[in-house]
Parts: sequence; structure tokens; C-alpha cells
Amino acid sequence: MPTSPDLVETQLTSVTVFKGRLMHVKRDHVRLPNGGESTREYIVHPGAVVILPVFDNGDVLLERQHRYPLHRDFIEFPAGKIDAGEADLTCAKRELEEETGYTASEWREVTTIYPCIGYSNERLAFYLARGLTLGDHARDPDEFLEVFRLPFGEAMDWVRDGRICETKTVIGLFWLEKLLEQGW
Repeated sequence: MPTSPDLVETQLTSVTVFKGRLMHVKRDHVRLPNGGESTREYIVHPGAVVILPVFDNGDVLLERQHRYPLHRDFIEFPAGKIDAGEADLTCAKRELEEETGYTASEWREVTTIYPCIGYSNERLAFYLARGLTLGDHARDPDEFLEVFRLPFGEAMDWVRDGRICETKTVIGLFWLEKLLEQGW
């Protein structure tokens, strides 16, 4: 979508408030479209991919992973951070194999979303993966998760009853529902 010049905020200054391993926090002083000034604080994120792995019988491949900020386990699609200079599809293939041990013979780009536009530049690229073959996973030594299959209909029931409540997975399942209805 093109940017409207009547809505553009112009950066006057920028300070990195925090620089972490995964993300950074910036504070920018900006000129508003009406000539006023304001401060914008936001997270700079490298971007990530989300993989929607589907077996030939329609089952989906999911992960159970503990998420420290909320101190609980979540059911999620495989996903991972894009390395500097890495193509989205390359990252999706790497993350699927690293986390789950599966490779896929068919890949399709589904969509890209920006989940936190009010406070982050994070971008999530979604890929459908089919033709799954199990090999060996190569998880990072500090990555702990359980991988399992679930019939697609049951996964949708888990969304409705709240067992699946993590944003990228809910969005991915609704996209997958449409893709499966279209016969891909």
C-alpha cells in the first residue's frame, strides 16, 4: 500500500535505548504531519518465518513450547528468526528441519503479516510445506520443544476452545483452512 504524504512522520533523531541479541529498542523524535513533534519508541526485529507443515492426510505438524514471558506452554507452528542476509524461504526450510527433523518437497508462500505495528517492525512470512519426510532434527542446544501431529479439524477445535491461542498459529490455521478448501 502506498504511503500517504499527509500521514508521514519524519525522523528528527534516533537513539538505540537497548541492543539485545534478538531485538533492539529505539527511541525516535519525529515531526508529525501537522508540524508538531513527538516521540516514538519501538522494537527493531529481524523478522521471522512461520511454517504451515501439512501431511498428505491433512494432519498438521505442531510444536509445544514453553514461552518464558507468559510462563506457560503454547501450541505453535514451527517458526524462527531470519538470519541477516537470509532469504525467507531458505530460513523456512532450515527452521522446519532444525526444529522438527522434517523436510518438505513442496513449498508455497502464503502471506506476510506485521503483528505489532504500533511498537515493532516485526514481519512474519508464512509458508505452506507439503510432501513431508522425517529425518533428524538439529535443534539449537538451548531450544526445548515437543513436536507432534494433529488432525487439521482437531487443530481448529483447539483454536475454538482456546488450547491454541498463539497469534501466528491461529492466523496460520485460518489461512490453511482456506488453502485446503481450494485444493492445494
